[in-house]
Amino acid sequence: MARRKVKKQTHLGANGPSGKPTSANAINRSPKSMVIRVGAGEVGPSVSQLVKDVRSMMQPDTAARLKERKANKLKDYLTMSGPLGVTHLMLFSRSESGNTNMRLAITPRGPTLHFQVEKYSLCKDVRRALKHPKGGGKEYLTAPLLVMNNFISPPTESDSQNKIPKHLESLTTTVFQSLFPPINPQHTPLQSIRRVMLLNREPAKDSDDGSYILNLRHYAITTKATGLSKPLRRLNAAEKLLNSQKAKGKKGGLPNLGNLEDIADYMVGGADGSGYMTDATSGSEADTDAEVEVVETRAKKLLSKRQKDREDGKSKNSSSGVEKRAVKLVELGPRLRLRMTKVEDGVCNGKIMWHEYIHKTKEEVKEMDKVWEKRRQEKETRRRIQRENVEKKRIAKGLGAKKGAEDEDEDEMDVDEWDSEGLEGDAEMELNEEADERGEWEDQEEEIAGG
Repeated sequence: MARRKVKKQTHLGANGPSGKPTSANAINRSPKSMVIRVGAGEVGPSVSQLVKDVRSMMQPDTAARLKERKANKLKDYLTMSGPLGVTHLMLFSRSESGNTNMRLAITPRGPTLHFQVEKYSLCKDVRRALKHPKGGGKEYLTAPLLVMNNFISPPTESDSQNKIPKHLESLTTTVFQSLFPPINPQHTPLQSIRRVMLLNREPAKDSDDGSYILNLRHYAITTKATGLSKPLRRLNAAEKLLNSQKAKGKKGGLPNLGNLEDIADYMVGGADGSGYMTDATSGSEADTDAEVEVVETRAKKLLSKRQKDREDGKSKNSSSGVEKRAVKLVELGPRLRLRMTKVEDGVCNGKIMWHEYIHKTKEEVKEMDKVWEKRRQEKETRRRIQRENVEKKRIAKGLGAKKGAEDEDEDEMDVDEWDSEGLEGDAEMELNEEADERGEWEDQEEEIAGG
């Protein structure tokens, strides 16, 4: 019998060439995020739509179709963030008083930035306010360009007790910078930068103002060639539309020349047909500060020496692949006004590093450090006792001690479960545990075994 041929060069196996399982972070080092509604349906339709808009803004490295349940806890998301390579969690919730809050946490060790969403506008509201809104297209295939302004306060301002410390300002800057992959100006193509996410910190009103307020805006980058009139640009777009293979049968981009006797009537502007229509006369002149020179980066065909001489003779009087284009920003939404209330060490359960309304003296800070050190020691003691009890049970069952396989998993979360705001416990799990204690599962097992 002939042996079956197996491709060894292309099929490296599920675990890679070395036979070891590869983690998600090893495959792709770009940051990934999860935008979560805390409390699922309890936050209301407006906050739910805001979460969807934020997910679209964070694309493509985010869970765009994540579905939450009321039974989900923060521990569930933290447990899955490791295998999925999730580095940031954005938690939206609404308090009993009606305030909308946002928490930005870095997994798995923190820190966590707490914000109060003072004002927000949804994407549909922004599109409704614009005369020419931008639709969702290829802009969301790449991450946006992050632009931050005024995050670090100038050193000339007086340092007061209410102001946020300098090292926490640097920490906030680092947290927001890590949301998106870094951009290398020498290697990143300009065509991949299609969106801008702008974060602007409002300046302090006075020297004693300790507020930290951020304004978030989301724009799409659009460009058009300068130096051409509007009719020429329309003809150029119509020529590209006709030459494209995907646009067969489409005539929406063609100008209507049925009522004109000559093409000159379309190209010449003015009521009496005198004068050439330029950007100035057509009212579409762009700001000179928004003009940039773009070098052509497309791959060119290799030419022979005779063809090169011919092309050089044609392009003596023309510019070498440099084109002037006008840059315009079209807002996509959403809009957010965030007020930072506190900075917390860890993922939503650590030491308070800064609070906007509560200020402590140095003696109180030292006392809190002692309390947190005591909690850390108690946590280590609980983990050690738990490991010893597990090993004793395994030895009693004759399975032997397990060699350090569970030590890494125990570091993910503490034994005590942290319940987030609005998240309830898993009722099904509690019922199963109660049934196990009453011995109901043993009766069902006997019924299943008996057929």
